[in-house]
Amino acid sequence: MPGADDDAPIVAKTRHPWRWVVSAIALILLAQFIHGLVTNPGWDWPTFAQYITAKSVLAALKVTLELTAWGTALGFLLGTALAIARLSGNPVLRVISWCYIWAFRSIPLIVQLLFWFNIAYLYNTLSVGIPFGPAFFTFEVNGVISGFTAAVIGLALHQAAYSAEIIRAGIISVDAGQLEAAAALGIPRVRQFRTIVVPQAMRSILPNATNEVISLFKGTSIVSVMAIAELFYQVQVIYGRNGRVVPLLLVATAWYIVLTTILSVAQYYIERHYAKGTQRTPPPSPVHRAWQKLREVAESGATAPRGATR
Repeated sequence: MPGADDDAPIVAKTRHPWRWVVSAIALILLAQFIHGLVTNPGWDWPTFAQYITAKSVLAALKVTLELTAWGTALGFLLGTALAIARLSGNPVLRVISWCYIWAFRSIPLIVQLLFWFNIAYLYNTLSVGIPFGPAFFTFEVNGVISGFTAAVIGLALHQAAYSAEIIRAGIISVDAGQLEAAAALGIPRVRQFRTIVVPQAMRSILPNATNEVISLFKGTSIVSVMAIAELFYQVQVIYGRNGRVVPLLLVATAWYIVLTTILSVAQYYIERHYAKGTQRTPPPSPVHRAWQKLREVAESGATAPRGATR
């Protein structure tokens, strides 16, 4: 109808002046921080650039990654067994699993590491054989459990206590009615666990498990008390020689940030994979969205008429 637009009510936009004030203050503080990073000579960026890819630092980084990988693999493997024991109908297994989790979550990690590092004070030799019977062969503890091995044992046993509770929480989060329906259909218990429990439990396990892996990755710096040449220990050795404390700490910080970011990206795509059960069409990933945007820009540029300006 003519004149209908003139009678339409005018909707006033909501104004947020304090939002702009807070944003301006945050940007000013951020600019000051960046200016200090660039202009303050105390950061010593040339020394940082010199050691960020130094062979000794990269070798120590490799040791840190090995400690994280072994601690994560063995810790979650043992943690899975402990979680299953906690949920089993066997009271002996439930009690043993609960006691293990209680004990290893109560003792600080550094105490556990030093205990395994000095295990030879308690047991000079270890034997493999029949319990309370003859031994098949005996070996020296110091010849088998090195500093690196002691660090792996301590990290794995510590990690297992936390991962067991994460896995147990993920398993019990699955609706029991689904398992009852699967049992009524005659689906074997192993197949129930593999096809019903695990895919749904992983959605709640993954975020907490990734946090634990990141904490373990950063927690490997504690093994520096055992004189193991991981990243933080090597950085300490270098700045103990040249006195450049701040730039060498920045070197360790940069590598921790880079590898933590990689773990976070991996977590995103793994969670996206296990979210297929709840979303038929998961939202596009950041890489996919960026690729679509580039295609749109390229197609719009290709279809524009000659001489047109934008």
